[in-house]
Amino acid sequence: MKVLLIGSGGREHALAWKIAQSPLLTSLYAAPGNPGIAEHAELVSVNVEDHAAVIAFCKENDIDFVVVGPEAPLVAGLADALRAEGIAVFGPSAAAAQLEGSKGFTKDICARFNIPTGAYQRFNNAPKAKAYVREQGAPIVIKADGLAAGKGVTVAMTVEEALAAIDDCFEGAFGDAGAEVVVEAYLDGEEASFFCLSDGKTLLPLATAQDHKRVGDGDTGPNTGGMGAYSPAPVMTPDMVERTMKDIIEPTMRGMAELGMPFSGVFFAGLMITAKGPELIEYNVRFGDPECQVLLMRLKSDLLPILFASATGTLDQVTADWSNDPALTVVLASKGYPGSYAKNTPIASIPVASDGAKVFHAGTASKDGQLVATGGRVLNATATGRTVADAQAAAYALVDAVSWDNGFCRRDIGWQAVARETA
Repeated sequence: MKVLLIGSGGREHALAWKIAQSPLLTSLYAAPGNPGIAEHAELVSVNVEDHAAVIAFCKENDIDFVVVGPEAPLVAGLADALRAEGIAVFGPSAAAAQLEGSKGFTKDICARFNIPTGAYQRFNNAPKAKAYVREQGAPIVIKADGLAAGKGVTVAMTVEEALAAIDDCFEGAFGDAGAEVVVEAYLDGEEASFFCLSDGKTLLPLATAQDHKRVGDGDTGPNTGGMGAYSPAPVMTPDMVERTMKDIIEPTMRGMAELGMPFSGVFFAGLMITAKGPELIEYNVRFGDPECQVLLMRLKSDLLPILFASATGTLDQVTADWSNDPALTVVLASKGYPGSYAKNTPIASIPVASDGAKVFHAGTASKDGQLVATGGRVLNATATGRTVADAQAAAYALVDAVSWDNGFCRRDIGWQAVARETA
């Protein structure tokens, strides 16, 4: 099978690494890719925003299957354009991708199909949003409606913080993503991520993970795209997984089909495990980053036929087998992230992958033969172990073997799970 992978981040490096292990694969291309992905795929300079160019490349190279990694191409309708040309593609239509592209759309879906989530209101102007916040009080959550690279959410512990977040959105801090704002109730509990494949009529539960959003140790500082993750998430007991499937994922799949926008791809449910059970915080319509890295380290099955089954309506014919060993990833970011940071800083060396341990490239490039950091989140040191503590130790050993002067990371990734193990 000839495969084209769309994307250039750590998630896509993990996808490329896993897809490349498939005996079904004959050729793997990546657009635009990164130096890590280049270890597994041929990088091609196709503009992924130009759907006609992507289609032309697929036809010229007899591509059998396209795997779309990031959310932006999905929201922009790349999967629709490929399907219209008879090319199999992993990822939802633009209509179904609204589950991530518009937080208000998702909240409306929850209301319509009785999916547990925090109470909310949608606003297209600041005065009304602020009046609602003053009426509700804090803590309260302010979300830019559109895609904001994981940074458009403020969990405001005071009314003043909430009002400032509303101003940020409407004054353009998140571009077009902040043209509408969703204000929702603060949910108290422990966050977890749940991943489940869909082909529009069948679901295949994958695995759970827990992300660390804030930039600093002890979950302090501003939100980021994610500073590390581990899988599985202990808070997601078998009972909690069952309830998530029954109360959240299944009604979403049925509801989307009923509305004429059947969902094909991965449901990435951001959950809050409250005293009442699992409640939906938000949906993403692609694998998490950095959650994908820990999921794929634990997946024993061949990934390629599973993704292809999701794309072709045959998900009932495949299964996914998982290692019981936990996996943990630590994000190395450029100093200054999530604020401004220096670009093109040299990375002198990265440790070689070994069994159960690998550094994925998330924001790197090769310039004049030198590996450089081009993004905010740059490398993902990922490892497995018999316990979370073992995986944590192995991941930080990788971190310490990276030679990059401008990098930093959190030193407490996995702390909740490690605390559970030692309690």
